[in-house]
Amino acid sequence: MSFPGGKIEKGDANPCASAVRETREEIGLDRSHIEPIGYLDLYMTTLGYRIVPVIARVKPGFQLQLNKAEVDATFEVPLAFLMDQTNVQRHSREWQGMTRHYYAIPYGERYIWGVTAGILRNLYDRIYR
Repeated sequence: MSFPGGKIEKGDANPCASAVRETREEIGLDRSHIEPIGYLDLYMTTLGYRIVPVIARVKPGFQLQLNKAEVDATFEVPLAFLMDQTNVQRHSREWQGMTRHYYAIPYGERYIWGVTAGILRNLYDRIYR
């Protein structure tokens, strides 16, 4: 489970342009519905990927066209639910001989965890701390 995203390509003017392009390519969300707000702090993954999270408002009335080679389904979660820290869990597990800690946010039948939940936690920290 993840946000749309991918590698910044040579023709992308900046990380925001890359995020908008990837969103169109992966879920078919037209640029006219995206209102970029800004960036969160750089997010480093355990595997060494550097992610530049882009925050945007999405205007209602959009239609999605999923790229089935990359995306199985989409769903929405209220921001208030994601920002309510009683819904956020912290877990750990052994991976490659080390204990790794990660966040998880169960939502109905969905389970948001790992990098996606970590980015949401960073959003919480930016807003409330």
